[in-house]
Amino acid sequence: MTTAMTSTAPPRVGRITPDEAFDVYNDCTLHELGRRAHAVATSLHPQPYRTYVVDRNINYANYCTAKCIFCNFKADPPGLDTGRKDLPDGYILSFEEIGQKIEELVAIGGTQVLMQGGLVPAEMLPFEWYLDLLRFIKREYPGIHTHAFSPPEIHAFHEIFGMSVRDVLLRLQDAGLDTVPGGGGEILVDRVRRKIAQGKTTTDQYLHVMREAHGIGMRTSITMMFGHIETVRERIEHLARIRDLQDETGGFTAYISWTFQPGDTPLGRVPQYPPDYAGLNDGAHLMLADADEYLRMTALARVFLDNISNMQSSWVTQGVKIGQLALFFGCNDMGSVMMEENVVSAAGTTYHLTEQEIRDAIAGAGWVPAKRNCYYELVDTADAAPTCGD
Repeated sequence: MTTAMTSTAPPRVGRITPDEAFDVYNDCTLHELGRRAHAVATSLHPQPYRTYVVDRNINYANYCTAKCIFCNFKADPPGLDTGRKDLPDGYILSFEEIGQKIEELVAIGGTQVLMQGGLVPAEMLPFEWYLDLLRFIKREYPGIHTHAFSPPEIHAFHEIFGMSVRDVLLRLQDAGLDTVPGGGGEILVDRVRRKIAQGKTTTDQYLHVMREAHGIGMRTSITMMFGHIETVRERIEHLARIRDLQDETGGFTAYISWTFQPGDTPLGRVPQYPPDYAGLNDGAHLMLADADEYLRMTALARVFLDNISNMQSSWVTQGVKIGQLALFFGCNDMGSVMMEENVVSAAGTTYHLTEQEIRDAIAGAGWVPAKRNCYYELVDTADAAPTCGD
């Protein structure tokens, strides 16, 4: 039996509106925005520790029917030709290969797997394959938390296997799915999604999957990828859509954002605006986000998302130094050690940290490092608990 979630708190009095958020973005200096965000973060998380998780990304398959122009990871399924000649060979991992990856994770003290794949046609992977995969993991590795299948994947299951989204989620949950990652969010504005993510969910479809997951008691994260063809107002619209859903359900555990990595992707070859361009993006040019822009949007999100407790630092795309700075611009978590990462790396980003390096980074920024689980509960209280005053 599942229990639907309800919002953990009513909307905060004095929260900023989307128009006010736009003014704050434009009128505040980076330092002013950082101070505001840090004040919010420390009020939510007054303890002297900042957290991280040890997990592994397992991309179980890269065949995908979507036509995302920011992705160099996917492979066209047999019989589908998107016209791209730069795509890698397709694969589907066996349960044995997935098990070996989990064993390597367990050996370094990992606690969860993040599993995502492409939108794989039904004739290549039947729904029972996904259920059997979850059962295999729970049977062989009962201590591992399974954080898997992004909203676009779940919506694809709904479409190609002829089940309601709720029924898809219930069957996955019964087989062993613990939580749903927020992958595939990009920018939750359909103008942008139509241009960069054809064949994926619309904004409403994406949020419907999240609403249904929260409705059966399943927690999820939520994401944003910015710094491409979206406007600042569209970024704020994205934030407003997820804040509204969190008011309704209370099911988001954390907000995670990162900047678009152009690499040699088709989107990366779109012409860029000159650095001094001050107008709104027209959707035909890139406005790539540098470290300053990443910190500015991170801080703005922390101020705006008053009903989502946790925010992750994106050292994977920004590097460790900016990752440390983000702990003073609204983030309370350094994210994942991520012993394997394939999707962002395919676009050319190659930052990696061991668990000790991520602990050193947190400590080097003046915080006590503390390992957590997917629910942001501490799992190594030996070093954090004596000083947190809880």
